[in-house]
Amino acid sequence: MHVHFVAVAGTGMGALAGLFKAAGHEVTGSDVAFHPPMGPALEQWGIRLMTGFDPAHLDPRPDLVVIGNVCRPSNPEARAAIDGGIKTTSMAHALADHLLRGRSPLVVAGTHGKTTTSTMCAWLLDQGGREPGFLIGGLPKNFEASFRLPQGPAGRGLPLAPGQGGGLRGTPFVVEGDEYDTAFFEKTPKFWHYRPEVAVITSIEHDHIDIYPDEASYLAAFRGFVERVPERGLLIAAANDARVVEVVNSAARAEVAWFALEGDDTHGMPPHWLAAPAGADASGQAFDLYAGGVFAGRAALQVPGLHNVRNALAAIAAAAQGYGVPLTTVVPALARFEGVRRRQDLLFEIGGVRVYDDFAHHPTAVDETLRGLRTRHQGGRLWAVFEPRSATACRALHQEAYERAFGAADRVVLAPLGRSEIPAEERLDRERIVAAIRGGGKDADAASSVEEIVGMIAVDARPGDTVALLSNGAFGGIYDKLRAALTARGAAAREVP
Repeated sequence: MHVHFVAVAGTGMGALAGLFKAAGHEVTGSDVAFHPPMGPALEQWGIRLMTGFDPAHLDPRPDLVVIGNVCRPSNPEARAAIDGGIKTTSMAHALADHLLRGRSPLVVAGTHGKTTTSTMCAWLLDQGGREPGFLIGGLPKNFEASFRLPQGPAGRGLPLAPGQGGGLRGTPFVVEGDEYDTAFFEKTPKFWHYRPEVAVITSIEHDHIDIYPDEASYLAAFRGFVERVPERGLLIAAANDARVVEVVNSAARAEVAWFALEGDDTHGMPPHWLAAPAGADASGQAFDLYAGGVFAGRAALQVPGLHNVRNALAAIAAAAQGYGVPLTTVVPALARFEGVRRRQDLLFEIGGVRVYDDFAHHPTAVDETLRGLRTRHQGGRLWAVFEPRSATACRALHQEAYERAFGAADRVVLAPLGRSEIPAEERLDRERIVAAIRGGGKDADAASSVEEIVGMIAVDARPGDTVALLSNGAFGGIYDKLRAALTARGAAAREVP
């Protein structure tokens, strides 16, 4: 089958195109540009690429056209496919209809932690011999790519955990379940279409204001997701999150396995999976694991932060309770989990200054990421360099939350807003954030450009400092610019007699 992808260079669309290629299909794709890392990866996978959006890209006529959710109704290539009678679909339906059938979907949902938890799930299942397929919106360090076809035969069957009605599950397929809308021609959440047998909800906190104008509409999307987990399924849910508890208790048909950290307010839900943090340092962190109230061993993580302990608990529950991987396999495998690129990802260290990249953009994620880095690097100053770029981050929806989100940092620098079209009265007020941080006795600035930020760090960063670059986008190429500036600073220092 010839499958053509319109807007193929996004993280999710590109990975799905790779999956179709791996499944033996002829795959082509178009987009406005093919920047690294996705552009070179698509070429390496053998996908024929076309620059721009043009109806001519549909010749020869494909059997199926997958239209990305970044496309608008006016996209000429998408419009030509639809009007020309070519079979068209969305990313979510293409995955569900062509790759998930005969498998057991494990869908990880939540405002925060989806990528890391999905990757942990895939890793633990892989190490447990379950040979999972996966599609993840990030680059897992333990795998060669962000996708993989299931290695085991479809419908092979895995015994269900006790209390789940007996029977078998198919080979697992891990999907990072995004609540964003499906396509311009179908305004439903993507994660409604994956038919999960095992589902995880890590957290719920109002996000994607461009799609969900109020919290009620956001909660409704998650309620619909929970309703779609069948009675014979398993729902793994965060007991510490009041919104998760509310949504799950109002909509769940499946068995629910709650998880939490010791000391959490679990809102009346007794957690089956519990972690008691047992210390953290530069090498990672440890926690004591309890399953059903019984001590199940001490686990270790290379990735820092209590939020990652929560992610690990959810993944442990999915692998062990959902697919029968023994805890004696899960616990040592977890210690070998290396994380995901763009999640507390150490890019380089130059002149004693460590520079990390992280995708965090919601205030809760910003706070958790900075706390995790502070735990890992307790000496030196922690710089938080934040680009408000998403439709939600650029708005004043979380104004007060951002004023509190940088508490673990010693030095805060805010980049310009990444969206200029937002009305002035709706915009995030950077100066107010800076004033609040300075009022707490810490240094903060609102920079006018990426170049100004690079200059600040090159002048002021000292050996032992940690710089966290926080953005869900390319951040104006700051990564290479900062590397060059710190390298030049070091060279200049060596030349001083």
